[in-house]
Amino acid sequence: MKWNALIIASVLVSACASKPAPATVSSVDLARYSGDWYEIESFPNFFQRGCAGSRARYAQKPDGTIRVINTCERNGHTDRVEGSARVVAGSGNAKLKVRFFGPFEGDYWILDVDPAYRWALVGHPNRKFLWILAREQKLDEDVLAKIRSAAAARGFDVKKLRPTPAAQSM
Repeated sequence: MKWNALIIASVLVSACASKPAPATVSSVDLARYSGDWYEIESFPNFFQRGCAGSRARYAQKPDGTIRVINTCERNGHTDRVEGSARVVAGSGNAKLKVRFFGPFEGDYWILDVDPAYRWALVGHPNRKFLWILAREQKLDEDVLAKIRSAAAARGFDVKKLRPTPAAQSM
């Protein structure tokens, strides 16, 4: 639990940066966004250290929140964490507040999404977290280059992106 408080404190402190927040998409169809997403690339972060085959599943709940299940393979075992997300009012469903532990919420902003919902670019307004997600485990290199360009245009340092290792047994 001590790590959770440290994570939240570091996110909150870094969220106070003076740079304007990155642009999100104008709207997201949550029904189409629901389902499984594979992590293709991301900024390294300590809570995913050692993870391979990272995957997220989103499902709308009757109360309007979103069930979030993140899984990855770590040290030969499947790690799983379940949380919930709520839409930030007035964001067109592009900004979510995600909670995994206790009362603390983190920002989850959908910065770009394919019109057919085949890939998504997700980040944090402080630009310290970034993920490229896809419905399939691989993306065409030209598509990936387009997504990286979209991230760079929003002020993210795309040189920090690292490919997500494939899982051995998932």
